[in-house]
Amino acid sequence: MRIRKGDKVLIIAGKDKGKQGEVIQSVPRIGKILVEGVNLVKKHIPAERTKKGGKVGQRIELPTFINISNAQLVCPNCKKATRVGYLVDEKGKKKRVCKKCQQAIEN
Repeated sequence: MRIRKGDKVLIIAGKDKGKQGEVIQSVPRIGKILVEGVNLVKKHIPAERTKKGGKVGQRIELPTFINISNAQLVCPNCKKATRVGYLVDEKGKKKRVCKKCQQAIEN
């Protein structure tokens, strides 16, 4: 997968179009990523059912998975949303490369 954990991405489709965030988790098998602060849903947590010292119920916001096709990598060198290419270096190691500035993307 071209987008990995720790990468900064720009959301290019959906309700959060235009937002940027860091990838928390990626699941290549299903083609989904979890991005910090994007695609938030509210989860209701009930109070404990005991009468003594129960905690208060609350609502928390959690990010949910989005399709990887709705996100585009932001190059750490040129700070632009870009596609990702690959080059093989002298040692035979495959590296990700920004298509706009041709610089290697380190993660």
